[in-house]
Amino acid sequence: MPPPPPARRLLHVHVFLSFLSLLVFLAARWRPAAASALSTFALAKAGNTTIVCGLLPSASSPLLVDLNCTAAGGDHTRQETYPSSHPFAALAGGEDFLCAVGPSGERAGDVDMRWWDLSGNGDGREKRVYSGAPLRALAAGEYKVCGVLAGGELHCWRWRGLDIPRELRFVAAAVGDGFVCGILNGTAASIRCFGNDTADPAVTHAPSGGNYDVVAACGTRACALSTAGALQCWGRGAPDLPGAGASAGYAALALGEGGVCGLRTNGTIRCFGEGVAAPPGTLAGAQYLDVKAQGKAFCGLLMADYSLVCWGGREFNATNHLVFPRVMPGPCAPMSSCRCGVLPGSANFCAARSCICHDCVFDLNVARPNASVLPAKSGGRSRRTMWIAIAAAAAGFLVLLVALQLALLLWCRRRRRRPFNSELTALARANHKNIVCLLGCCADSGERVLVYEFMANGTLHDQLHSRVPMAPAVSSWRGRLAIALDAARGIEYMHVYAVPPIIHRDVKSANILLDDAWTAKIADFGLSSVLDPTAGACDDAGGGGEPLYTGGTVGYMDPEYYRLQHLTDKSDVYSFGVVLLELMSGCRVVQRYAESVTPKNVVQFAVPHILADEVARVLDPRLPAPTPEEAEALAYVGYLAADCVGSVGCDRPSMTEVVDALERALAACGAAPLSRAGTGRRPALSRSGTDQFDLTDTD
Repeated sequence: MPPPPPARRLLHVHVFLSFLSLLVFLAARWRPAAASALSTFALAKAGNTTIVCGLLPSASSPLLVDLNCTAAGGDHTRQETYPSSHPFAALAGGEDFLCAVGPSGERAGDVDMRWWDLSGNGDGREKRVYSGAPLRALAAGEYKVCGVLAGGELHCWRWRGLDIPRELRFVAAAVGDGFVCGILNGTAASIRCFGNDTADPAVTHAPSGGNYDVVAACGTRACALSTAGALQCWGRGAPDLPGAGASAGYAALALGEGGVCGLRTNGTIRCFGEGVAAPPGTLAGAQYLDVKAQGKAFCGLLMADYSLVCWGGREFNATNHLVFPRVMPGPCAPMSSCRCGVLPGSANFCAARSCICHDCVFDLNVARPNASVLPAKSGGRSRRTMWIAIAAAAAGFLVLLVALQLALLLWCRRRRRRPFNSELTALARANHKNIVCLLGCCADSGERVLVYEFMANGTLHDQLHSRVPMAPAVSSWRGRLAIALDAARGIEYMHVYAVPPIIHRDVKSANILLDDAWTAKIADFGLSSVLDPTAGACDDAGGGGEPLYTGGTVGYMDPEYYRLQHLTDKSDVYSFGVVLLELMSGCRVVQRYAESVTPKNVVQFAVPHILADEVARVLDPRLPAPTPEEAEALAYVGYLAADCVGSVGCDRPSMTEVVDALERALAACGAAPLSRAGTGRRPALSRSGTDQFDLTDTD
């Protein structure tokens, strides 16, 4: 009898959390010297038919995956879905069987392995062959499947008489016909092979000594890649691969009938052997994330769009290389664990704050978009923001959704009510579509409450760093530039048009709110100060009156203001420049980057690349590659951001100049509102336009 709906929902939540913990553990155990030992696609045999299987994004939920299989050949439109009450994380296939590993439905932290019999009399029947500790590697070949357990033990299922010393620890394995080879864990990563026939050349001729990163097997032979990149094969029928031994820089191997295809560290594939077909046509120069083989058929996961393509054998021809248009490219992991960056767009496969890490073995420069963040400091303030619904006491009144900012009594006493009064005063006289609207306020028994309009899409910070999948407004370059322009206009209003002018002092992505139309609005004026209109940015006197204390958030705060206690409107410009870099890179403001073991500010990471005309290295890899027009606009905005975060405040642009520059950049993308100049012409963008802020059209 099925559980009632509430119980079923709790079960699904439990299973999903177990799945996430499993993927985090698996990803954390990846060996960085080679491509992942856990694959999300597999090739198997069912009689004389090659079966291709993959973990595909589920149509029912963006955070789930389906196991789909199709016969090689034809147009691959006929697919078989293998349902499960829990998602799978890794696949392996062999002769007449398919295996899939996923979280256990019984014990949190454990995994189950499912086995499907694909033989003619098996009718695709499923059985569980393993339940226990997570796996760090999975391999199958011929009629056997083996895996490396979390502790490094090499275990094989449905294989009687196989003797593997219990004290040995491994990091990877490969299975052939009657033998299994593994790479030992430790500084001496040598190869050890085992089988029922101790005289099998695949066992006796295995390399002795040396250090190896990748091992592959097929039939009665095996091949391995040394740490130096040399390729060595052994066993009956081992392929003669002239020239392969001198080639270095491989990340993965796929051993088929007659030869081997190697995945280079630059993402391209090179094949060796007379009976092996290289990727044909446009697939030859493409970049891949993984490659597998079954007989004479080879399949690779394209890096560009995560599609699965196959070639070789009699099943694949010039018209049916594409098998699956999109396959999950790997297990999810916390963004902070990705030492070498994330796969572009991979966050859309995963839960909040998770992504699919880029393997460190590939020689690709990908900026790391996320990592641990230092806690923000703001002078000891203690605040709490919550979203609630306020309903009228009498029947018939409409429910008004608002945001309440609760100023706690203790905080009010400690800070003498100054931030509360500053925010109330600033918002009471602000009237602009890019500044959050104050609906009212109240004070009772020492507690003070500000009531704002409801901002349906929360903060820009959450949209960039927490929400999965990313909303359309922040998953395109034009959308991000539009948000930046909205926020800039709100700050410009405070600096130029408010009476008296206002310095926000805490501009950051968490204080940029988004309404239901994705219009960005500046919020949280608790630290704001009145700007003395007679004091310039380069004057000796501060522009904010008597300072209460240095306020702001670590990473966004103007270093000049922090060092000299000299507050001007250019301090807000600096903070907004940091927000621009955050929008461009997708990085948190303070995090660890691949080239540094210590946390760095996004300014330290991005500005050197921008000034070296390497803006592409800064761009958020989760977004699609920009069009030529977008690339030009983003380079222009990069220079603008670099000018905003300049070390000397008086050399920074004003917010009016920033708004004008962003209008030009957005117009250059081809979809933007008219600038205040009233011209509909596409503006010409150049570095000089940000150096001198000469924003007149040049075409």
